Amino acid sequence: MMSPPLIGITLDTEPPGGYSRFPWLALRRNYADAVSEAGGLPVLLPPVYADASTYLNHLDGLVISGGNFDVDPVLFGAAWRHPSVRTKDERTAFETVMIEGALRRGLPLLGICGGQQLLNIVLGGTLIQHIPDAVQNPLAHEQPNPRDQPGHRVRIVAGTQLHAIVGADELAVNSSHHQAARDVPAGVVVNAIATDGVVEGIEVPLQRFCIGVQWHPEFGLSDGDRRLMAAFVGAART
Repeated sequence: MMSPPLIGITLDTEPPGGYSRFPWLALRRNYADAVSEAGGLPVLLPPVYADASTYLNHLDGLVISGGNFDVDPVLFGAAWRHPSVRTKDERTAFETVMIEGALRRGLPLLGICGGQQLLNIVLGGTLIQHIPDAVQNPLAHEQPNPRDQPGHRVRIVAGTQLHAIVGADELAVNSSHHQAARDVPAGVVVNAIATDGVVEGIEVPLQRFCIGVQWHPEFGLSDGDRRLMAAFVGAART
Protein backbone atom coordinates (compact mmCIF):
# COMPACT_ATOMS: atom_id res chain seq x y z
CA MET A 1 0.00 0.00 0.00
CA MET A 2 1.08 3.58 -0.68
CA SER A 3 2.31 5.41 2.43
CA PRO A 4 0.16 8.36 3.55
CA PRO A 5 1.62 11.79 2.79
CA LEU A 6 3.46 13.44 5.66
CA ILE A 7 1.61 16.64 6.60
CA GLY A 8 3.45 19.08 8.83
CA ILE A 9 1.34 21.19 11.19
CA THR A 10 2.92 24.13 12.99
CA LEU A 11 2.57 24.32 16.77
CA ASP A 12 1.70 27.26 18.98
CA THR A 13 4.10 28.40 21.69
CA GLU A 14 3.06 29.21 25.26
CA PRO A 15 4.99 30.65 28.22
CA PRO A 16 5.23 28.86 31.58
CA GLY A 17 1.90 28.39 33.34
CA GLY A 18 -1.24 26.36 32.84
CA TYR A 19 -0.17 23.03 31.35
CA SER A 20 3.43 23.31 32.57
CA ARG A 21 5.70 25.46 34.72
CA PHE A 22 8.05 25.55 31.72
CA PRO A 23 7.49 26.84 28.15
CA TRP A 24 5.27 24.46 26.19
CA LEU A 25 3.83 23.82 22.73
CA ALA A 26 0.17 23.47 21.85
CA LEU A 27 -2.22 22.40 19.09
CA ARG A 28 -5.91 21.55 19.13
CA ARG A 29 -6.28 17.85 18.47
CA ASN A 30 -8.76 18.36 15.64
CA TYR A 31 -5.99 19.72 13.37
CA ALA A 32 -4.28 16.33 13.50
CA ASP A 33 -7.59 14.44 13.40
CA ALA A 34 -8.73 16.29 10.27
CA VAL A 35 -5.46 15.54 8.47
CA SER A 36 -5.62 11.89 9.50
CA GLU A 37 -9.26 11.53 8.44
CA ALA A 38 -8.36 13.01 5.05
CA GLY A 39 -5.69 10.34 4.57
CA GLY A 40 -2.57 12.15 5.71
CA LEU A 41 -0.08 11.41 8.46
CA PRO A 42 0.12 14.47 10.74
CA VAL A 43 3.58 15.55 11.89
CA LEU A 44 3.70 18.27 14.56
CA LEU A 45 6.37 20.91 14.00
CA PRO A 46 8.08 22.68 16.91
CA PRO A 47 9.16 26.22 15.94
CA VAL A 48 12.88 25.50 15.66
CA TYR A 49 14.08 27.94 13.02
CA ALA A 50 17.30 26.04 12.29
CA ASP A 51 15.36 22.86 11.48
CA ALA A 52 13.00 24.41 8.91
CA SER A 53 14.81 23.16 5.79
CA THR A 54 15.10 19.65 7.21
CA TYR A 55 11.40 19.56 7.97
CA LEU A 56 10.56 20.77 4.46
CA ASN A 57 12.80 18.17 2.85
CA HIS A 58 10.75 15.40 4.45
CA LEU A 59 7.22 16.78 4.26
CA ASP A 60 4.63 16.27 1.52
CA GLY A 61 2.37 19.12 2.67
CA LEU A 62 2.27 21.93 5.22
CA VAL A 63 -0.45 23.40 7.42
CA ILE A 64 0.19 26.79 9.05
CA SER A 65 -2.17 26.67 12.00
CA GLY A 66 -3.97 29.50 13.76
CA GLY A 67 -3.43 30.81 17.26
CA ASN A 68 -4.36 33.54 19.71
CA PHE A 69 -1.74 36.06 18.58
CA ASP A 70 -0.91 38.49 15.78
CA VAL A 71 1.89 39.15 13.31
CA ASP A 72 4.10 42.15 14.03
CA PRO A 73 2.83 44.98 11.77
CA VAL A 74 6.46 45.86 10.98
CA LEU A 75 6.53 42.75 8.78
CA PHE A 76 4.01 44.27 6.36
CA GLY A 77 5.40 47.79 6.47
CA ALA A 78 2.93 49.38 8.89
CA ALA A 79 4.09 52.59 10.56
CA TRP A 80 1.92 52.02 13.64
CA ARG A 81 0.68 49.18 15.84
CA HIS A 82 -2.89 48.77 17.10
CA PRO A 83 -3.12 48.39 20.90
CA SER A 84 -4.81 44.98 20.50
CA VAL A 85 -1.82 43.45 18.67
CA ARG A 86 -0.04 40.68 20.57
CA THR A 87 2.83 38.90 18.84
CA LYS A 88 4.77 35.64 19.10
CA ASP A 89 7.89 36.56 17.20
CA GLU A 90 9.72 33.22 17.45
CA ARG A 91 6.76 31.35 16.05
CA THR A 92 6.21 33.90 13.27
CA ALA A 93 9.87 33.77 12.20
CA PHE A 94 9.71 29.99 11.97
CA GLU A 95 6.41 29.93 10.08
CA THR A 96 7.65 32.61 7.69
CA VAL A 97 10.67 30.56 6.64
CA MET A 98 8.46 27.45 6.38
CA ILE A 99 6.03 29.24 4.07
CA GLU A 100 8.86 30.63 1.94
CA GLY A 101 10.45 27.19 1.65
CA ALA A 102 7.14 25.50 0.82
CA LEU A 103 6.46 28.02 -1.93
CA ARG A 104 9.92 27.52 -3.45
CA ARG A 105 9.43 23.75 -3.44
CA GLY A 106 5.85 23.85 -4.71
CA LEU A 107 4.81 22.01 -1.56
CA PRO A 108 1.02 21.92 -0.98
CA LEU A 109 0.26 24.57 1.61
CA LEU A 110 -2.87 25.31 3.67
CA GLY A 111 -2.96 28.43 5.86
CA ILE A 112 -5.67 28.49 8.52
CA CYS A 113 -6.86 31.68 10.25
CA GLY A 114 -3.62 33.39 11.37
CA GLY A 115 -1.85 31.06 8.95
CA GLN A 116 -3.78 32.64 6.10
CA GLN A 117 -2.85 36.11 7.34
CA LEU A 118 0.86 35.27 7.50
CA LEU A 119 0.67 33.63 4.06
CA ASN A 120 -0.76 36.86 2.67
CA ILE A 121 2.09 38.85 4.25
CA VAL A 122 4.79 36.51 2.94
CA LEU A 123 3.29 36.83 -0.53
CA GLY A 124 3.52 40.63 -0.26
CA GLY A 125 0.14 41.67 1.14
CA THR A 126 -0.90 43.67 4.20
CA LEU A 127 -3.40 43.25 7.04
CA ILE A 128 -6.25 45.11 8.68
CA GLN A 129 -4.94 45.31 12.24
CA HIS A 130 -8.34 45.42 13.98
CA ILE A 131 -11.51 44.78 12.00
CA PRO A 132 -13.93 46.66 14.31
CA ASP A 133 -11.91 49.86 13.80
CA ALA A 134 -11.49 49.49 10.04
CA VAL A 135 -14.70 47.94 8.66
CA GLN A 136 -18.10 49.63 8.70
CA ASN A 137 -20.81 47.50 10.36
CA PRO A 138 -18.57 44.45 10.69
CA LEU A 139 -19.75 40.94 11.41
CA ALA A 140 -18.79 39.31 14.70
CA HIS A 141 -15.54 37.85 13.37
CA GLU A 142 -14.72 36.86 16.94
CA GLN A 143 -17.96 34.95 17.28
CA PRO A 144 -19.57 34.77 20.75
CA ASN A 145 -20.80 31.19 20.29
CA PRO A 146 -18.50 28.12 20.49
CA ARG A 147 -16.06 27.57 17.63
CA ASP A 148 -17.56 24.18 16.82
CA GLN A 149 -20.63 26.07 15.56
CA PRO A 150 -20.94 28.42 12.55
CA GLY A 151 -20.55 32.14 13.20
CA HIS A 152 -21.45 33.59 9.80
CA ARG A 153 -21.51 32.75 6.11
CA VAL A 154 -18.94 33.46 3.40
CA ARG A 155 -19.32 33.74 -0.36
CA ILE A 156 -17.02 31.45 -2.32
CA VAL A 157 -15.81 33.22 -5.45
CA ALA A 158 -16.78 31.46 -8.67
CA GLY A 159 -13.93 30.28 -10.87
CA THR A 160 -11.47 29.81 -8.01
CA GLN A 161 -9.78 26.59 -6.98
CA LEU A 162 -11.59 26.79 -3.64
CA HIS A 163 -14.97 26.98 -5.40
CA ALA A 164 -14.13 23.90 -7.47
CA ILE A 165 -13.10 22.03 -4.32
CA VAL A 166 -16.05 22.82 -2.05
CA GLY A 167 -18.67 22.75 -4.80
CA ALA A 168 -20.72 25.55 -3.22
CA ASP A 169 -21.33 29.27 -3.64
CA GLU A 170 -21.56 29.82 0.12
CA LEU A 171 -20.32 28.16 3.28
CA ALA A 172 -21.33 28.55 6.91
CA VAL A 173 -18.05 29.00 8.80
CA ASN A 174 -16.75 29.54 12.29
CA SER A 175 -14.86 32.75 13.01
CA SER A 176 -12.14 33.56 15.53
CA HIS A 177 -10.09 36.55 14.38
CA HIS A 178 -9.86 40.32 14.69
CA GLN A 179 -7.49 40.83 11.75
CA ALA A 180 -7.79 40.07 8.02
CA ALA A 181 -6.08 40.63 4.69
CA ARG A 182 -6.32 44.29 3.69
CA ASP A 183 -5.05 43.75 0.16
CA VAL A 184 -3.50 40.95 -1.81
CA PRO A 185 -0.48 41.15 -4.10
CA ALA A 186 -0.12 40.25 -7.76
CA GLY A 187 -0.52 36.55 -8.40
CA VAL A 188 -2.86 36.06 -5.43
CA VAL A 189 -6.61 35.60 -5.83
CA VAL A 190 -9.31 36.26 -3.24
CA ASN A 191 -11.48 33.13 -3.11
CA ALA A 192 -13.85 33.85 -0.21
CA ILE A 193 -15.49 37.04 1.10
CA ALA A 194 -17.71 37.73 4.12
CA THR A 195 -20.92 39.76 3.72
CA ASP A 196 -19.19 42.79 5.31
CA GLY A 197 -16.48 42.68 2.64
CA VAL A 198 -13.76 41.13 4.80
CA VAL A 199 -11.44 38.82 2.86
CA GLU A 200 -11.98 35.25 4.08
CA GLY A 201 -9.73 33.29 1.75
CA ILE A 202 -6.87 33.56 -0.74
CA GLU A 203 -5.11 31.24 -3.18
CA VAL A 204 -2.14 31.24 -5.56
CA PRO A 205 -3.18 29.77 -8.92
CA LEU A 206 0.40 29.23 -10.11
CA GLN A 207 1.10 26.89 -7.18
CA ARG A 208 -0.08 23.28 -7.20
CA PHE A 209 -2.03 23.89 -3.98
CA CYS A 210 -1.67 27.09 -1.98
CA ILE A 211 -4.85 28.13 -0.19
CA GLY A 212 -5.49 30.17 2.92
CA VAL A 213 -8.83 30.45 4.69
CA GLN A 214 -9.76 32.68 7.59
CA TRP A 215 -12.01 30.09 9.25
CA HIS A 216 -11.13 26.72 10.78
CA PRO A 217 -11.95 23.84 8.39
CA GLU A 218 -10.37 21.35 10.81
CA PHE A 219 -13.65 21.48 12.76
CA GLY A 220 -15.41 19.95 9.74
CA LEU A 221 -18.56 22.04 10.16
CA SER A 222 -19.60 21.49 6.55
CA ASP A 223 -19.06 19.16 3.65
CA GLY A 224 -17.05 22.00 2.10
CA ASP A 225 -14.63 21.98 5.03
CA ARG A 226 -14.10 18.25 4.69
CA ARG A 227 -13.65 18.56 0.92
CA LEU A 228 -11.00 21.24 1.46
CA MET A 229 -8.99 19.05 3.83
CA ALA A 230 -9.32 16.07 1.47
CA ALA A 231 -8.19 18.14 -1.53
CA PHE A 232 -5.17 19.44 0.37
CA VAL A 233 -4.06 15.97 1.48
CA GLY A 234 -4.78 14.65 -2.01
CA ALA A 235 -2.49 17.29 -3.52
CA ALA A 236 0.23 16.24 -1.06
CA ARG A 237 -0.15 12.64 -2.22
CA THR A 238 0.60 13.41 -5.88
